[in-house]
Amino acid sequence: MTQTFHRGLALMFLTTFVSLASPGASELTGRWVARVPNGDGTFRETVFVLKREGSTLAGSVINPSSEQPFVEGTVDGDTFTFASAPATNPRRTIYRGVIAGDEVTITLVRPGRPDQQMTARRGSDTAGRLPERIPPPALHVVPDNGLARTPPMGWNSWNRFRGSVDEATVRAIADAMVANGMRDAGYVYVNIDDTWEAGRDASGRILTNRKFPDMRALADYVHSKGLKLGIYSSPGPFTCAGYEGSYGHEADDARTYAAWGIDYLKYDWCAAGRLYTDGDMPAIYQKMGDALRATGRPIVYSLCEYGRQDVWTWGADAGGNLWRTTGDIADNWESMSRIGFGQDEHGPFAKPGHWNDPDMLEIGNGGMTATEYRTHMSLWAMLAAPLLAGNDLRSVTPEILGILTNREVIAIDQDPLGRQARRVKKDGDVEIWTRPLAARAQAVGVFNRGDTTALVTIRCEDLRLCGGYRMRDVWTHADAGTLAATQSVSVPSHGVVLWRLIPVN
Repeated sequence: MTQTFHRGLALMFLTTFVSLASPGASELTGRWVARVPNGDGTFRETVFVLKREGSTLAGSVINPSSEQPFVEGTVDGDTFTFASAPATNPRRTIYRGVIAGDEVTITLVRPGRPDQQMTARRGSDTAGRLPERIPPPALHVVPDNGLARTPPMGWNSWNRFRGSVDEATVRAIADAMVANGMRDAGYVYVNIDDTWEAGRDASGRILTNRKFPDMRALADYVHSKGLKLGIYSSPGPFTCAGYEGSYGHEADDARTYAAWGIDYLKYDWCAAGRLYTDGDMPAIYQKMGDALRATGRPIVYSLCEYGRQDVWTWGADAGGNLWRTTGDIADNWESMSRIGFGQDEHGPFAKPGHWNDPDMLEIGNGGMTATEYRTHMSLWAMLAAPLLAGNDLRSVTPEILGILTNREVIAIDQDPLGRQARRVKKDGDVEIWTRPLAARAQAVGVFNRGDTTALVTIRCEDLRLCGGYRMRDVWTHADAGTLAATQSVSVPSHGVVLWRLIPVN
């Protein structure tokens, strides 16, 4: 989840109940604090740092995981205005405010959207300030944990449920994965993303909010279904959604996860970026890698750092089983295809136990056609990518379920050789990718990124696989003859033809 999400939440209607202001509260200069209930017993705090100098106003807006300076600030009596970005920025927001004693009321004006109003009160000088920076540890190699010898498969709550996920939903998803055959097809992880956290007790132990009253009982339930439970945190003081992060409590949290019976951790950079540079990432992720290993419990470790700092070159050394190679995916063709077809350079770094992660699957969320979702599934399988469904599995359609549970496509993704596909040819909108598989087999994907059907002529030299292969179409589940020196295939717009090539001898 990127900081776009954090800034979006800051634009919500905010209300706070902070102690009364000290004398001189009518002065605009200071820190103005707003808190909004999350609906689960926790609050999200936003701080406006304002500094008046005559008729000009400077300052910033602080969310849990970002601090954004504003521009063009002016003051006229009890009214003021500032902007989130220069006029050339299409995401620019204009803030128009009025101060009245202890309170400032700010109206947000954004193109194409209704005006919104927020209210905040004067806070202390420490409002919005970060804890003291803990120096990163010295680098070393975290030993391989022996997990994820094939790419992890399962489900994650974020794409569909975001902050509305709760224990009842997770239990129902687990039930659905058993009933609809996804578990038996290989999807075993049930992963809770952000917004499960509360604060900490006196000993520093992380607490769950009222959406998740008993995480240990939930883990036991998921395990009873033959599934595994995953959880989410951040190396920063806050998560992407502004909840409690693991900063300064890495060992505490790892022990808590182990005691609960957690099997998978997604660790999202977010607020860590306010304390550390991207160059600190290897050491900061290593810190949690060491903590997880010290628990003695097998916990798959997923690094979520949006592909920054060339993570594929150091993710395994930090203890990672998988690492994000990109920003967040969205449920549309442009996002999915841009991410998926942009993975070629990362191929050499994938291997059993350590995988490039182009983000979760959007299959079934409604933003693409069935043809595009088959391309999504095919491309992720060719990339040896983790297969983490992100849709509502309680109401999945037969067509979508068929895409997600296609055993022949899954077999390509889960091939034990652990090699990622590479692009061998690009001709306009047509791309051909090949992937070596175990037992001298090969997978071949012919992709059409164009807006019309393409008749593609393929030479065996293009594939570097001339002679001796029987072809199997894994979407039609039909044999397609023997690989010829030259052959043609029709590929629909935004579609794919995916073959498994089996050596004849």
